[in-house]
Amino acid sequence: MSTFVPGIIVQQLSQKVALVIGGSRGIGGAITSRLVADGASVCFTYVGRDAAAVALSQELDPSNGSFALRLDAADPTAAETAVDAVIQRFGRLDILVISAGKAIGGSIGDYSRESFDEVFSLNVRSPFLAVNAAAKVMADNGRIIVIGSIMAARTPGDGSTLYAASKAALVGLTRGLARDLGSRGITSNLVQPGPIDTERNPADGPNVPELHGYLAIKRHGTPVEVAGLVAYLVSDAAAFVTGSVYNIDGGFSA
Repeated sequence: MSTFVPGIIVQQLSQKVALVIGGSRGIGGAITSRLVADGASVCFTYVGRDAAAVALSQELDPSNGSFALRLDAADPTAAETAVDAVIQRFGRLDILVISAGKAIGGSIGDYSRESFDEVFSLNVRSPFLAVNAAAKVMADNGRIIVIGSIMAARTPGDGSTLYAASKAALVGLTRGLARDLGSRGITSNLVQPGPIDTERNPADGPNVPELHGYLAIKRHGTPVEVAGLVAYLVSDAAAFVTGSVYNIDGGFSA
């Protein structure tokens, strides 16, 4: 996280290398931009929307070698491919952020077996495989951040069983990783956003009045605000923070 002093910006992630899975737009795109602004060299992955990935790449500081990598995070081989690309380019990996995810809503009796596989392959298997690959090469005192959802803690409406279940699994993953990797100084934390103004959940959507009724702060959050929390968790200031779940939800879970 950058330290702001009048006229001076200290980039606390200078010399650090980050991989952001699902980092081209929305929350992931804001995280990519923040990590680069804080001095990190970043590889961000994306599965589609090539124009968005190109646009983000053009906004990033080219001097630190940051680059985009097109792959499908749900593919079982994607994690190893991404980690290998980072090591080949930079020779190290210090930060892993996993932001890719998918939601399929519906009544419990209407879900198909394929729906379960589709959601869990991206929301649960993909993060597991990413940390499995990253842990083999990550530098000591590294950082792992998984982006979950506040729906793992509170589901006030119908139709979210499958999505909520997949995001709840990330709590166990995060805490297990904290134990497994703590001896190396590697931290693992879960960030659970509430309503964030993205293409998937716009601040001017049709259900906004009802949704804001659940909040203590009556507005959507922003991707930049989520990125600010992530920036803290990957900084040296958070070296003793691990196995924790951070809700950034405007009081949705209060």
